[in-house]
Amino acid sequence: MNFIYRVTLTAVFFIITFSAKAQDNGAADLIKQGVQLNEQGKYDEAIDKYKSALKIDPDNIQANYELAFSLFTSGKGNDGIPYIEKTIKGSTSPSLIAASYDLLGSIYDQGHQSQKAIESYQAGIKVSPTYQRLHFNLGIAYFRNKQYTEAEASAIEAIRIDPKHASSQRLYALVTFHQNKRVCALMGFCSLLLLEPKTQRSAEAYANIQHILQGGLLKDDNGRTTVIISPKDNQENSMLNTAISMTVLSAQTKKLAGMDLLEYELKHIFSITGELAEKKADKSFFDKFFVDYFYKLEQSNNMPAFARLISLSANKDENTKWMNDNAQLVKELDNWIAATPRSF
Repeated sequence: MNFIYRVTLTAVFFIITFSAKAQDNGAADLIKQGVQLNEQGKYDEAIDKYKSALKIDPDNIQANYELAFSLFTSGKGNDGIPYIEKTIKGSTSPSLIAASYDLLGSIYDQGHQSQKAIESYQAGIKVSPTYQRLHFNLGIAYFRNKQYTEAEASAIEAIRIDPKHASSQRLYALVTFHQNKRVCALMGFCSLLLLEPKTQRSAEAYANIQHILQGGLLKDDNGRTTVIISPKDNQENSMLNTAISMTVLSAQTKKLAGMDLLEYELKHIFSITGELAEKKADKSFFDKFFVDYFYKLEQSNNMPAFARLISLSANKDENTKWMNDNAQLVKELDNWIAATPRSF
């Protein structure tokens, strides 16, 4: 899995007021030139500008941060650590300190120092608990360290802060998939595809949905279909996984194929999980954000358009034609998405 860590520098420094002295104007100009060079991908030239600025003003917070960022972006992250540490110590802005810890964590993560990356992200969260990127990147670090439970918790916090952040929903789907929480993963991928139906990641997500739907059946030595519940799974998760297996079995008896099969399986799973969640007195984040939402979708008339939308990356020509021929149904799905809130 390949995640690119980026910090929007202009957004970070736009909210910070720098009281530059007159003798620091030369440093400010050099920093401005460095930012422009960095945006053009001319990292070595940008680094030279920042270093020149620091010769004029060694404690310039922006120059230290920008230098660390350009070093990281150019693949020399370790060289940027002293500069980003200086930014953290010298800044009084929680936003900049959080962004700096995020960059420091990304440097450590790039260097395969998972524990240091985790500690950096955690330190940033203490400073700014609502800095979404820290929660997301912490989840990535946990995931790479195979700490899937912790990664799931971080993904959930990232989604709470920004419910439309597609990468956080992808992370949630992946880390739950690795815990054999297959319905959680299925809905996570479906949620991602609502936000991002036509990218390379969309094709990956759709392939994972198919893998989940096709992987629920086990056969004994006589070729008979069986359902096995792992003792390592908790009872609720086992019940949900069994729902997938039963759905696949039911679909086989109906001899469905293509979009009819996908629509039937998803509708059936959304219905079962929704009915189970309705009986719960204490609903989890998964119940509120994913299950309730897709249960409402299942009860609407929008499942045909939904099935076409999430499979667009895999069957582009066929589904594009269907969507053009059924523009009203597509519009109704769009209206439903716009009008249906998601809760936590």
